Amino acid sequence: MQRSRDKMERGKIEELCESKKRLRVCVATCNRADYSKLAPIMFGIKSHPEEFDLEVVVLGSHLIDDYGNTFRMIEQDDFDIGSKLHTIVRGEDEAAMVESVGLALVKLPDVLQRLRPDVLVVHGDRFDALALATAAALMNIRILHVEGGEVSGTIDDSIRHAISKLAHYHACCTHSAEQHLIAMCEDHSRILLAGCPSYDKLLSAHCREDHRDIIKSWLGDNVKEQDYIVALQHPVTTDIQNSIKLYGLMLDALLSFNKRTLILFPNIDAGSKEMVRVMRKKGIEQHPNFRAVKHVPFEQFIQLVCHAGCMIGNSSCGVREAGAFGTPVINLGTRQTGRETGENVLHVRDADTQNKIYHALELQFGKTYPCSKIYGDGNAVPRILKFLRTIDLGEPLQKTFCFPPVKDSISQDIDHILETQSALAVDLGGTNLRVAIVCMQGNIVKKYTQPNPKTYEGRMQLILQMCADAMKDAVRLNCRILGVGVSTGGRVNPQEGVVLHSTKLIHEWSSVDLRTPISDAMHLPVWVDNDGNCAALAEKKFGHGKGVENFVTVITGTGIGGGIIHQHELIHGSTFCAAELGHIKVSLEGPECMCGSRGCIEAYASGMALQREAKRLNDEEMLMVEGMDKKLLEPITAAHLITAARLGNSKAEAVLNTASTALGVGVVNILHMVNPSLVILSGVLSSYYQVPVQHVISQRALFSAQSIRVVKSDLEEPALLGAASMVLDYATRRTY
Repeated sequence: MQRSRDKMERGKIEELCESKKRLRVCVATCNRADYSKLAPIMFGIKSHPEEFDLEVVVLGSHLIDDYGNTFRMIEQDDFDIGSKLHTIVRGEDEAAMVESVGLALVKLPDVLQRLRPDVLVVHGDRFDALALATAAALMNIRILHVEGGEVSGTIDDSIRHAISKLAHYHACCTHSAEQHLIAMCEDHSRILLAGCPSYDKLLSAHCREDHRDIIKSWLGDNVKEQDYIVALQHPVTTDIQNSIKLYGLMLDALLSFNKRTLILFPNIDAGSKEMVRVMRKKGIEQHPNFRAVKHVPFEQFIQLVCHAGCMIGNSSCGVREAGAFGTPVINLGTRQTGRETGENVLHVRDADTQNKIYHALELQFGKTYPCSKIYGDGNAVPRILKFLRTIDLGEPLQKTFCFPPVKDSISQDIDHILETQSALAVDLGGTNLRVAIVCMQGNIVKKYTQPNPKTYEGRMQLILQMCADAMKDAVRLNCRILGVGVSTGGRVNPQEGVVLHSTKLIHEWSSVDLRTPISDAMHLPVWVDNDGNCAALAEKKFGHGKGVENFVTVITGTGIGGGIIHQHELIHGSTFCAAELGHIKVSLEGPECMCGSRGCIEAYASGMALQREAKRLNDEEMLMVEGMDKKLLEPITAAHLITAARLGNSKAEAVLNTASTALGVGVVNILHMVNPSLVILSGVLSSYYQVPVQHVISQRALFSAQSIRVVKSDLEEPALLGAASMVLDYATRRTY
C-alpha cells in the first residue's frame, strides 16, 4: 500500500516537472542585418529562464573578417554561442552562394542533432536561412519564421516564401504580410502579426542623449545632425551588372553632392566583390568626405540613421527602420520593389547617369517627414514570447496547408488551356434566384433566373439544380468554371461560407452553410459574401472602383446596403457586419426601419420606404397629378412617386427631398468616417439620387471631403459580377 502511494507521488512529481519543462529555443543568426531583428527576441527569451532555454547558433558572414567578424557583437551582448559554423564559400558570385548553402547543409545536422531544440527561430530571406530551414524541416524540428510574407525584389522573395512553406509558425510584421501568408495557404492560427522586433529596440533607443558623440566618432567632430548621408547598397543577385552600374552612379552622385557620407560595405551576395572594386576604383576609402566601414553596431547605426540628412541605397533598413524616424530615404533600383514604405521614401528605379540620383539627393536631403510605424509599434517581442508559450509540442509535427476546398482535381490538357476561364455566380435576392456564367473580362456568357423558393430545402435544391445546368452549358460554351461565388442578403461569414443572419426578405436563411453542399455537389471551391460587399467587389474589378485604393459602394434598391474598399481590400469587420450602410442613423426618431430601429437611411431612402410613402399619398388622394395614368392598374411603387414629383407634385417632391437628404447625410457620415476618394451609387434608384447626394455633400461635408465625387454605377449586374470576382481573383492569385 505504501509502495503504491509512493509510486503515485513520484508520478505526480514527474508530471509536474514535465508540465514545467522549459521550451528549448534555438536562434540561428547569419549576418549583421538579421541579428538586429533577432537580438531583441534573444534578449526576451533570455530574460525568462524559467520558461525558455536559449541556444545560439552563428554562421554565415558573421564569421568573416572582411565583413567585420560581427559574431563579436553577439558575444558583447553576453550571449553564449553554442556553435559557430563557417559556411561561406568565398567568391561572391552565384555559384559561391549555392556552394555556401550546400556547405551549411553538410554542417548543420550535427549541430541540430546535438542541441535538439524544440523550436528553431529563423529570420528573413537569406540563402543561409534557407539552409537552416531546410535542415530543420528534414530533421523534424519546428520552425518559427520571422518576417515572412513580405514582398521585395530579387531572389530574396523566392527564398523568403520557400522558408515560409517550410516553417510551422510565422511572426510577420505587417497586415499585408499576414494576408500574403494566408493567401499562400498557411494556417491562420499559426500566424502572428507581431511587428518588426527591431522596432522594440529602435523606438525606445533612438533618442539617446549621446547621439552627438556617436555621430562624431563615425564621421568627425565638425559634422552636425541632418548634415550627413548614410549610404548602404547591396547587389541584386538577379540583375548583378545593372546593380553594379547603379552603385557606381550612386557614388558619382555622392561625390558631386559633396556632403559627409558614412558608407557601409555591401553584403556577401553575388556581385559584392565587384561593387567593392568600383568603390575602391573611385577612391572612396581615401576621400575626405567619406567614411567607409564594414560594420556599425545596431544601437549606434540607429542613431546615425535617425539623425542623418538622408539615407541612400537599397537596404531594407531604408524602407523599414528609417521610416520610424521620418529620415528621408532614396531607394535605388529594384531590390525593395513591393515593400510597404512610408512617405519618406523616394524611389529611383533606374538611371543611366548620375543626374537623376543627384536630383533625388537635392529633393530629399535635410527634409523632414512624419514618423511611420508601418512595420511595428515597439511591442513585437512580448507578442512573440506569448506566441512561443502557446506552442504545443504534443501537436503533430506535420504541418497542414489551408487550401480552398475542392473535391477533385482536373488534369490539365490542351482543351482546358483553350477554354475561357470563367466563374459560376449565384445571386440570392428577395424575389429571384439567379445563376450566371461570367468570364474573366466580366462578360455574362449566360444567365438563368428562377423565383426564389420560400423554404430552405426548396431553395438549396434549386441552387444545386441551376448550378448543375450551368455547368453542363459551360462545357458546350467552352467555358472552364474555376469556382462558384455566391452573393446573398444578410450577414455572412465569408471565411466559413456561412449565412449568419438573413434579411426579412429571405425566409429560413439563418445559420446556413452554403459552401459545403455546393462544393460537395459541384466539386469546386466556393466563396460566399453579402450582396453589398459583392457589389463593391464588382466595382473594384470591373467598374468605377478599378484601381481606386479607397471607395464606398452604396446600393439603392429595395433596401439600402453597400461595401467599403479600404487600401484595395474589402472591409468585413470583426463580426462581419461592416458596411451596413442602410442602418446608419440620420435621425433620433424618424420612421421605423425593418431592423426594428428608427431613423435609419433605409427607412427614408430605400425603394420600400418610397413605396410606403407613395401608397400613403395615394390613399390620401394626393399622389395623382395631370399627366399620370389615372387607372393605376399596376401596384403603387416608388416609380409612381418619382413620376409624380417630376410632373410637379409638391407632396411627392417633399418626400423625395427628405429621402435624398437622408441618404446624402448618411453618405457624409461615411465620408467623415472612412474618407474614401469615391462614392459609387448602385441599384435602381442610383440615377435619381446621384445629383441630390452630391449636392448634400457640397453643403454639409467638411471642406476636405466636399470634392469627393459621387458616380452612378455602370454595371448592370453588380451582385453577379461581385460573386464572380471572388472566384476570378483567386484564379489570378489575388486576395480580396
